[in-house]
Amino acid sequence: MSQYAPVNALIFALLGTAVFAVAAAILLKLTPLKLWHELTVERNVAIAIFAGAVAIAIGLIVAAAMH
Repeated sequence: MSQYAPVNALIFALLGTAVFAVAAAILLKLTPLKLWHELTVERNVAIAIFAGAVAIAIGLIVAAAMH
């Protein structure tokens, strides 16, 4: 195992999270809704599931980068 493995894992985790955040931002810009309004006022379950899936995906990206 390389002595730079923790640094490499951190770089890949940050890069993967940044790429995913940009992709999610583009997706939110393309959809005609306001996420926070849909979650709190409209209580849209589908949007809540989407937000949860985003959180899980970010966790998977970080886990894969560290593995």
